[in-house]
Amino acid sequence: MKMNFRKLNVTTGISIRCLKYSTGSTKTEIPASFVNENVEYEPVRDKSGLRQQHKNVLFESTPYHEPHSWIHLTEKYQRSMYGKFGASSKVNPQICFGVKSDYTNTHKLQSITQPDTLQQMLEKVRVTKSAKLEAITEREDAIAKKLDKLEQWKADLNAKIAKREADATAAIQRKERLIEEVRRHFGFKVDTRDERFTEMLEQKEREDKRKQKEAKRKIKEEKMMAKLVKQST
Repeated sequence: MKMNFRKLNVTTGISIRCLKYSTGSTKTEIPASFVNENVEYEPVRDKSGLRQQHKNVLFESTPYHEPHSWIHLTEKYQRSMYGKFGASSKVNPQICFGVKSDYTNTHKLQSITQPDTLQQMLEKVRVTKSAKLEAITEREDAIAKKLDKLEQWKADLNAKIAKREADATAAIQRKERLIEEVRRHFGFKVDTRDERFTEMLEQKEREDKRKQKEAKRKIKEEKMMAKLVKQST
C-alpha cells in the first residue's frame, strides 16, 4: 500500500495534512471545521427585528420597566399591568381598588339604575320565566285540544258540504219536476219563455214551497211531541 501526503490551503489560513490511501480508488477525507484561535468570533445577532418592549411581552414580562409616556402613569395602565403580570410588574396592588369618593358615586348611580337587590332581581327573573313557561303550557294544551277536535271538525265540514250538494241536486230535480208538470198541464209542448208557461211555473213553485213548509212544520211538531213524551215518562 502506497501513502501520499499533500498540503491543502484552507480559507482560514490553516495548513493541514490529508492522508490519501490508494487501493485502486482514491478518496480524500477533510475534517468539517477547525477552531482558529487567531480569529475573532462575533456573537449571534438578533434577527427578529423586535423592539425591546415586544421582547419583554414575548417573555411574559412588563413591556417597560420605566415609564416612557404619561399613559404609563395612569391608573388604567398600571391596573392592566398588575392584572397581566402580577407582583412582577412592581405595581402597588392598592391601585386596583377605587377611592371612597368613587365608591360613593358608583353606589349612588347603581341606586338609580339598579334599585333592586340581587335577590329581588333573581326573584323577578324567576317569576318572568315561570309566567312564560305557564303561557307556553297553556298554548300547547289549547293546541292539543284543537287537534283532538280536528277530526270532528272535518266530519262536520264534510257533512255540511254533502248537505249543500244534496240540497242543490234536490232543487234541480224539483225544478225539472215542476217544468214537466206544467208541460203535462198544457198537454202540448210549450216554449219555456212563454208567459203562460212562466205564470204556471211560478204557481207550481209557490205550491211546492207551501208543501215543503208544511212538511217541515209537521216534522218539527213530531219532534216536539216526542220530546214531551220522553220528558213525561
